[in-house]
Amino acid sequence: MAFNEGQARPPSFTAIIGGVIFLAVLVVISTSVVIVPAGERAVVFDNFRGVLPTTRNEGMTFVVPFVQRPTYYDVKTQNYNLGTDDAQNNVGGDNNENSIEARTSDGQTVSVELSVQFHPKADQLPELHKTIGRNYVEKIIVPAIRSEVRAVIGKYTVESVYSKNRQEIEVKIEDNLKEIFERNFIVMQDVLIRNTRFSEEYQKAIEAKQVALQEAERMQYVLQKQRQEKERKIVEAEGEAESIRIKGQALSANPRLIQYEYVQKIAPGVKAVIADQKTIMNFSNLFDSEPAKW
Repeated sequence: MAFNEGQARPPSFTAIIGGVIFLAVLVVISTSVVIVPAGERAVVFDNFRGVLPTTRNEGMTFVVPFVQRPTYYDVKTQNYNLGTDDAQNNVGGDNNENSIEARTSDGQTVSVELSVQFHPKADQLPELHKTIGRNYVEKIIVPAIRSEVRAVIGKYTVESVYSKNRQEIEVKIEDNLKEIFERNFIVMQDVLIRNTRFSEEYQKAIEAKQVALQEAERMQYVLQKQRQEKERKIVEAEGEAESIRIKGQALSANPRLIQYEYVQKIAPGVKAVIADQKTIMNFSNLFDSEPAKW
């Protein structure tokens, strides 16, 4: 078929083959280059060798197209929360759930709100991927937390959970979870019991007990004040008795001391007082001379 000079020529077979090869190269390059996001690692599955023993760090890495497939794992610290507002409202993904209900050794129901911090071991991600998979939170984290919280709280009375043994309970839950997580290639960082809620009946009993304790402490304070006042009065009475005894001894030694005591209560400037029609008390020489006689 003849073509005029102004008419476009169809592409040649060589050009078509070249275009196909170019597109194939682009596809191969695009599928062989993968970017691992910050804070994550990639586990590579090979169709012939299975899960490769090493992980790929964050940044650019290469895989064999159509043979190798990367799976990404977040290795940053993660929180699993039970009993948060997000959990109640079903907000924030799979790491928020309702609180755990457990029974104490004396049969009381306790609702526990807590947070657990963890992250998968970056150097053991291939083992985690082979044995558990990416849904390790649902398979390991959630069942372990619920099981251990119930098991540990079941060894304590409700009063111990409420007050004196709360820190001890927290430590035991943390130790048990560390052991379970360690066996499953996960690092358990921290456990925090944020709150414990009890049945309405027990809550009322606690409030009544607190009121009784406060009243007992108030009465103890009143009794202590009364004892202190009693001791003060005894000391005061003993002091007065001793003062009277000393004054009695002084009067025996010097009978005119009564006149001196009388003089101390008279207004200043008075030099003499007529005690009766026959006696004038001269204060200037009270202890040196006899009273003047009429």
